[in-house]
Amino acid sequence: MTHVPHQLAAEFPDKAEQISKMEQTSAHFARLTEQYDEVNRIVHKAETNVEPMDDMAESEMRKKRAALKDEIYQMLTKTA
Repeated sequence: MTHVPHQLAAEFPDKAEQISKMEQTSAHFARLTEQYDEVNRIVHKAETNVEPMDDMAESEMRKKRAALKDEIYQMLTKTA
């Protein structure tokens, strides 16, 4: 499998262990990280032209990824 940029462990390397623990203890957090991973894969496929999409759709997916990342980060820092 190729490296997919923007994975949560790479985005928040100092929080990788906390991410793993929270995925096991919080269903909401686990759903958010699953959604983030799915959107991130879609964006990566679009960026690498594996599954291209129009610019507007790609832009919207990037915004969704950023919003999910922000919500995940807020949860990580709130419990830290």
